Amino acid sequence: MSVLRDYAAAVSQPTLSLASTAPRYDEVVDGDGALRPAWQGLASLALGLTREELERVDGEISRFLADDGVSYARAGDDLRPWQLDPMPFVLDAPGWARLDVGLAQRAELLNALLADLYGPQVVLHERIVPAAVILGHAGFLRAMARAGDENPPPDLLLSATDLGRDAAGEWHVLADRVQAPSGLGYAAENRRVISQVLPDLLDEGTLHRMDPYFAALRAALIAAAPEGASSPRIVVLSPGPLSETAFDQAFLANALGFPLVQGSDLVVRDGAVWMKPAGWPQRAPRERVDVILRRVDAEWCDPLELRSGSRLGVAGLAEAVRRGHVRVVNGLGAGVLENPALLPYLPAVCERLLGEQLRVPSVPAWWLGDPDARADALPRLTAGDPTLELRHIDDPRRRLDAADPELRARLVREPHRFAAVEQLALSQVPVWDARGAASALPVTLRGFAIRFGSTYRPLVGGLATVRTAPESAPVTKDVWVLKSDEAEADQGIVDVASLPTTRSDPTLAPRALSDLFWTGRYAERAEDLLRLVISTQAALDQPGAHRAGQAGESVRVLLAAIHTLAGTRASEPEAEFRSLLLDAARPGSAAHSIARLRDAMEGVRDQLSGDTWRVFSNIERAVRALRTAPHPHRTAESAGRMLASMLSLYGVTANMIRDPGWHMMEAGRYLERGLQLTTLLSSALSASRSPRTDREVLESLLLTAESVVTHRRRYRGAMRAADVAELLLLDRGNPRSLAFSLQTLRGHLAAMPASTGSSRAERLLDQLETELAEIEVLEMTAVVGGRRERLVDGLEGVRAQLEQLSDAIGDLHFEAGPPAVSMAELSLVELMGARA
Repeated sequence: MSVLRDYAAAVSQPTLSLASTAPRYDEVVDGDGALRPAWQGLASLALGLTREELERVDGEISRFLADDGVSYARAGDDLRPWQLDPMPFVLDAPGWARLDVGLAQRAELLNALLADLYGPQVVLHERIVPAAVILGHAGFLRAMARAGDENPPPDLLLSATDLGRDAAGEWHVLADRVQAPSGLGYAAENRRVISQVLPDLLDEGTLHRMDPYFAALRAALIAAAPEGASSPRIVVLSPGPLSETAFDQAFLANALGFPLVQGSDLVVRDGAVWMKPAGWPQRAPRERVDVILRRVDAEWCDPLELRSGSRLGVAGLAEAVRRGHVRVVNGLGAGVLENPALLPYLPAVCERLLGEQLRVPSVPAWWLGDPDARADALPRLTAGDPTLELRHIDDPRRRLDAADPELRARLVREPHRFAAVEQLALSQVPVWDARGAASALPVTLRGFAIRFGSTYRPLVGGLATVRTAPESAPVTKDVWVLKSDEAEADQGIVDVASLPTTRSDPTLAPRALSDLFWTGRYAERAEDLLRLVISTQAALDQPGAHRAGQAGESVRVLLAAIHTLAGTRASEPEAEFRSLLLDAARPGSAAHSIARLRDAMEGVRDQLSGDTWRVFSNIERAVRALRTAPHPHRTAESAGRMLASMLSLYGVTANMIRDPGWHMMEAGRYLERGLQLTTLLSSALSASRSPRTDREVLESLLLTAESVVTHRRRYRGAMRAADVAELLLLDRGNPRSLAFSLQTLRGHLAAMPASTGSSRAERLLDQLETELAEIEVLEMTAVVGGRRERLVDGLEGVRAQLEQLSDAIGDLHFEAGPPAVSMAELSLVELMGARA
């Protein structure tokens, strides 16, 4: 049976309705139970979607999103997988037309209001908007209010508007998102995934593609550069990889071709913003930033003038903006427009500033600083009216409980800080659920508009969101706006004017270089530990390995190596292996290295291919399989699958451009390989054992170092410790040897811009290579009193030198000097010392 037919039958019969008792407009089915016009064009395919088909599609959607590493988090929560419903949100051309005009007008109105509030303040002087609504809002930044006409006020280039339909099917604006509007990247990702899992339905719909809109946004950002910038440098400013919409920010940066930066990557010098070079502050900046597309709330953007404790912004940014040396999109101070207390005044503001009627009304709202509005709204709030929601004007997204005695006392003391907003009985859409059916749930639509040329252009589409439960992650839908004619231009944009093409070799900030360096280190660390686990498991699988004797001793040698690298959590090998693969809180474990690897890569997501995240998706599947299967054979199988995923990372990074970031990542990989190898050799070769045990230990060592085949080709006869040591330490033809690692590391360091040939890092590497070349393997591996103390001491010295080399690389190529500390954290003694 068709899922949509079942849904249509249910919502058209009140007794079987899946929705709440409040009447709602249904986006798919009209009052007579027939499909709405937008869906009628898709009926032949849409009505054929069975439960089995939707189950398949839903599973594929989850897999595609996991492969792309798409995540989202509400403030204060952990990252959650992005949720995308298989059924799209569909609008036809006539249904979209009125909304299109309304979104364009809304963006123009908000831009005009922003210019007025930070300029002549006509709406305040004429009391169209009460002054307390603006001046009492945290989003109004007095530092950005211009004193004269020398610089333009803040403006909007990109806006987002949350919309919902009432029971009559009329659209209302629920909220404006202009501070740092998010969602464009998620909307594009939704379309990409749906196009792969429902290609036939997508083709049937002849809907607008999104690519031209991103091209228009890119052109608009380039055009926004200050006058005189011949080849503008644009960056996307992110709060960092822990941001709730980190994926959206990285997707936008990748789609536009602009670097994703954090506040620590930028510096203000001489009233302008610059990218920090590697080795800052010893090296002066040379690459000036002209436009910043910010995803950091304005108050956090400048610790010097706005929020003193912020680590997300750039000290002096506000002054650079005032001087007109950099353009921030959207302008600092735009957050004042998100004030819900503005909603009741926007119709009058629209008539005053634009001379027009407001096309799409806002949801009914009351500013409680107005006595008349308070008299209307307060009794309803006190009575617990569920259709009226209390909001703080500075934090409108947080739900407030009007019955809270402390909150009600604040309402009496500070009514001007609160607004009451009507909660519409929002329209409903079918949402695929765990029962294998479609439930009717309320939906909101986020629309977007950019200033392209002389006017605002809404995205023909958007991001639709439903919430299945108050605390659950939101479920989203791809938004389809069908064309009235197949020949209609996508997004209504015939062509984006071609821009002058210039070659650019953008500078990578020290923070990005550090993240890539540790990407290489953690990748190698995880791979080597996984190989060690697999080798140890293989040794345990040998006959007699669990009994005391020769084979048992070889297993103990490998377990000792694991202990050196990751400590010990369990005495029983199987429990120990599971901990190494599953416990991300255990330093040195494979799980810990993989988690830290992902953290490092999230910080440079704009530098990496989308295929990168399939590595983690495959690892997570192996982890889930291991957690649910207690059988010992599953441990080795999961470790093998995890290792295969880590090895696929080589293929992904092999296609990266050979810029300083790639060289630094490879430098980290080969430095870590040297560290892991010295630890492994020291554990395995420190003592002399019986011939049989030595042979088994050496075979396991070669297997772990991925050098078994190489050894067989290099050496004939019995396996000797000296030959293995020579192969893994000195053989420059063996990619797993220490000599090969150091030689490769030299080449990557030499390619870095800050390298001079005589830097401390390069000198340390010279010394280490020289000492390694002078080693006499037979003498070093000689056994005295049953041990190879000379080999152990030599390897310990190599390890110490590699650690020194790592520190020297950081001092030269990453940001040097003490970390930034806010003035509020400095004691009076420290301040006096700084002044002295």
